[in-house]
Amino acid sequence: MPIQPRTPPGVLELLPPQQIAFQRMLDTIRRGFERFGFLPVETPAFEVADVLLTKTGGETEKQVYFVQSTGAIKEGKAPELALRFDLTVPLARYVAEHEHHLNFPFRRYQIQRVYRGERNQKGRYREFYQCDIDVIGKDSLPLAYDAELPAIIHGVFAELAFGAFTIRINNRKLLRGLLESFGWGAEQHTAVLHELDRLGKTPDAEVVELIAKVQPSAPDAAAKLVALVRAPDPLAELDKLDHPAVAEGRAELRKVYEGTLALGVPDTQLKIDLSIARGLDYYTGTVYETFLDAHPKLGSICSGGRYENLAGHYTKSKLPGVGISIGATRLFSQLLEMNVIGAQATSIAQVLVLSVEAPLSLTYAQMATELRGTGLNVEVYAGDDKLGKQLKYADRAKVPLAILLGSREQEAGVVKIKDLRENATVREHDVSRGELVAAVQRLLVS
Repeated sequence: MPIQPRTPPGVLELLPPQQIAFQRMLDTIRRGFERFGFLPVETPAFEVADVLLTKTGGETEKQVYFVQSTGAIKEGKAPELALRFDLTVPLARYVAEHEHHLNFPFRRYQIQRVYRGERNQKGRYREFYQCDIDVIGKDSLPLAYDAELPAIIHGVFAELAFGAFTIRINNRKLLRGLLESFGWGAEQHTAVLHELDRLGKTPDAEVVELIAKVQPSAPDAAAKLVALVRAPDPLAELDKLDHPAVAEGRAELRKVYEGTLALGVPDTQLKIDLSIARGLDYYTGTVYETFLDAHPKLGSICSGGRYENLAGHYTKSKLPGVGISIGATRLFSQLLEMNVIGAQATSIAQVLVLSVEAPLSLTYAQMATELRGTGLNVEVYAGDDKLGKQLKYADRAKVPLAILLGSREQEAGVVKIKDLRENATVREHDVSRGELVAAVQRLLVS
């Protein structure tokens, strides 16, 4: 009895139309990264376990997949390898290992799959693509790079055309100083920021109550914090606070904001939002989150920030950096389900050469080669199926143009081009054999 085919839980496996749309999304992201001069990097799917797990803890470590050979399992050996759970830790290892061969500031992008042992639930995947960009400095890194990353993301999402979006920025130094000035100790910051992150998803009054529970002895502090975060011009309100971390963070935030505007991002799509904190502790300065305006329930579709020492566990060199990441698989799957992304293309081919008469098969191959030589994607239908079946295949695949050449056409020195697009005003074009390439190119741009 055959084994029932089934997809492992927690993976996104697409049919060709969806896969084409997903690949085009990744291609757009890649072009956007390269437009700003970022260099491609790929790291192995698995890393040495003790190197990968140096900096993990809590829930992340529970989600790691270990890699082990059957021989090692039989011998009872501990796993030496583990699948990467993000692209940041492999980047830290990569930069530390190749430090003397890299040109700093090192600007890299990475578009690869990562793996986490997530519970099987909607919108959470065990295998998924991340699209990361980072700029790594040696000893120091100017704030100009913090301003550049939102400009890159703006260009990417403008080209992806998923709808209006807003990039929200903040500064962790500012937040730390703000919480200290209101009386929360360092040990309470994580809890306060966790509740503050609910703003926009939970009523303000409820957020105030949740924050107040962190330090019941100072109930007014929670209300003042939420009021300041919600102020129309929070930077102006911050000018009234005399705290060194607030002053430093405020100055950095203003510089990043103004620098991003100077790079062409409209002020309607770039907002200072003091509730943006990012959950990861290694962020030390600028932090970013991006939201689709019409779909706030999606949450952040792109996030990141600045960290002061990327590879402190692997090298004595100080390597500050700033980075941002797009969770491509989660974003694509949710937008596809919401019909924000279309998946109309069912073929990569722009032209299909039909097989009308078997003796002309070499001629069909020659025509296809000529067309491919100009950069077109061309498919040749092989075999001796009836013409009606071939045209049905072309129609289902939604190939724009089909080329038909039989002995009658060959004797007349012409080739018949069938325009299969729904909006075609002329369905058939007879062109001379020598004009085939030019005619196809002309039709495809019409």
